[in-house]
Amino acid sequence: MDRIIEKKTWNTKRLLTIGGITAIVLLIAGSIYFTSGKSKLDVDTERLTISTITKGPFQENIPVNGTVMPLTTIYLDASDGGRVEQKFVEDGANLKVGDPIMRLSNTDLQLRLADEETAVYAAQTQMEISHNNAEQYTIQKLQNMAAVEIAYKEAERIYNLDKDLYAKKAIGLQEYQTATNNYNYQLKSKNLATQILKQDTVTVKQQDVQSKEQFTQMKNTLELLRQKVSDLTVRARVAGQLTSFTAEIGQDEKAGDPLGQIDVLSGFKIRVSIEDHYIPRVFTGLKGFFQFDDKTYHLVVQKVFVQIVNGQFNVDMAFVGPTPTGIRKGQTVQVTLSLSDETTALLLPKGGFYQQTGGNWIFKVSADGKKAYRVPIQINRQTTDNYELVSGLEPGDKVITSSYETYGDIQELILKK
Repeated sequence: MDRIIEKKTWNTKRLLTIGGITAIVLLIAGSIYFTSGKSKLDVDTERLTISTITKGPFQENIPVNGTVMPLTTIYLDASDGGRVEQKFVEDGANLKVGDPIMRLSNTDLQLRLADEETAVYAAQTQMEISHNNAEQYTIQKLQNMAAVEIAYKEAERIYNLDKDLYAKKAIGLQEYQTATNNYNYQLKSKNLATQILKQDTVTVKQQDVQSKEQFTQMKNTLELLRQKVSDLTVRARVAGQLTSFTAEIGQDEKAGDPLGQIDVLSGFKIRVSIEDHYIPRVFTGLKGFFQFDDKTYHLVVQKVFVQIVNGQFNVDMAFVGPTPTGIRKGQTVQVTLSLSDETTALLLPKGGFYQQTGGNWIFKVSADGKKAYRVPIQINRQTTDNYELVSGLEPGDKVITSSYETYGDIQELILKK
């Protein structure tokens, strides 16, 4: 007798088939999920820095390192060089104007001075001799002129007399002609002597002027050499503190070699170093400030040095208002330099996130505070505390500003408390 066998709905083959299909679907779904960038990571909120986007006053500024320097520094150098013979003070000494610092010896310069003194004395003697000779020559010319004038007047007298006598037929033509010729000769002699005397006077004056000019130039050269020899004793040109003075007795100093400097301690300035890409935006008049002994002191850019060294350039900043009491030369301070006027902007607090994102995106915390997801942002300028936010967020939004170093390509953070 035949028996009806019931067919099993969930046999082994069907279960294996369904299981295989399910595994494939899950594999595909997981692949789609993970390749779609929706990777997640659980993070502890205690390890995060969560900041709020605000709207407020913004003034772009950058932190720069500054060094306190004297307001005025006078540099000492060897104008002609020489050997260090004597030191009157040591480095760090406080000097008054005219105080001797050191004495150099320069044999060549001193010999030149002696030669120039001899030449000047010789020129002075020669000039006096020439002047005396010129005076004697002039006297001779004047004496000759006097004799010529006497002879002329006598010839004129005889001529006039003979002229009258000849007219009266008292003398003959020959005698009258002799008087006439003598008169004409003496007249020409007088005119020639007068001309020679005038030329001689002009020549003597020109020679005298030239001699005096040459002698004056020689005296100026002599005074210059005397000053150079005098400058071998280096003196303080201003009152202040001697620094960087390292000369030693017996040491040879070449012309132009630095010998030290005198710092005028009547005031201070701050010299700051700035990265070279800021050079188009830094100019005189920019303002800054720094903290010293819990007080804020304001500065203004006074001079910009355009020379770039190791990717940086320097500026000198002067104090606006009082100078801090107790500040010392060489002291380092951190200055906040303002690069713009104050405006109103969205403020994004600074944090470690920038190193991984470059300011192109940030993790924004959801409204319920349970997760954070990537959002693109755009930032512009910066201060020491904030970035100027251009787009991507609104006031009141909360964002994670701590470092993203361990997040990799994670797209969403699950915030755990």
